[in-house]
Amino acid sequence: MVQRPNAGAFGVAVGYPLDTVKVRIQTQHQYTGVWHCIRSTCKNEGAKGFYKGMSMPVTTVSLSSSVVFGTYRNILQILGQLRHRSVDARPAKLDIFLSGLAGGIAQVSVMSPADIVKVRLQCQGVPMQGHAAGSPRPKYRGPVHCLLTIAREEGVLGLYKGAQALALRDGPAFATYFTTYNVICEKLSPPGQTRPEWKVVLLAGGLSGTCGWFVGTPMDVIKARLQMDWMGERKYKGFFHCITDSVRAEGPGVLYKGLAINCVRAFPVNMSVFAMYEVVIRLLRPST
Repeated sequence: MVQRPNAGAFGVAVGYPLDTVKVRIQTQHQYTGVWHCIRSTCKNEGAKGFYKGMSMPVTTVSLSSSVVFGTYRNILQILGQLRHRSVDARPAKLDIFLSGLAGGIAQVSVMSPADIVKVRLQCQGVPMQGHAAGSPRPKYRGPVHCLLTIAREEGVLGLYKGAQALALRDGPAFATYFTTYNVICEKLSPPGQTRPEWKVVLLAGGLSGTCGWFVGTPMDVIKARLQMDWMGERKYKGFFHCITDSVRAEGPGVLYKGLAINCVRAFPVNMSVFAMYEVVIRLLRPST
């Protein structure tokens, strides 16, 4: 699907500054909150500090989006064929959910390396807890150098640190995402209408993104912490240790650190993603 990668890159650009703030407050303990992180980033790094590492998700969003939507569509057609003996029948909600789940998990294979590079570049230059004050010297010169350095120092599997948490984030999140979008569009569109109105597209897109992040935020926190663990002194022994140690040290609320900013970011980002998606789809396949 050509139109989805274009929409995805647009969505990345819209929400990236807030994504940087989210990653920093999830992984860095010196920030007291969102506004403190924003003020500190502006003061110490300027506006460019919010866009560190953005080239990696922008250049890989085409591939990851193709995997997600390609898997989603293929699984949906297979389930439709098994259930209704037809790929044209209206899909069941369970089929949409399972197809979204498969799409979210499938993209981990291509997204994990890009995501760990993004996270490390976003936090590069931020003083780590327990280190001397002041901005540390940047370790990575850019996305490609970061990718190669991780592979050399931590092995190729180092590029997949946090992949288990990423799969547990994106599988349920995309299942919720697709199901919510389809349900809202179906409920708010008149019977027989094949394409939702623009106001429905915007509302459904925004709400589906918000619901998806509500489901995915706990594993998003764990993923980011595992990915950043090798930047300094190792703290976590693995996936389950990261969960138990984080909850024991900071309480259960730590699993929803960044939820508010995820939801604020998700609504406009996914409004723009689905709006762009519908624009291109209607240009390529105009109504007859």
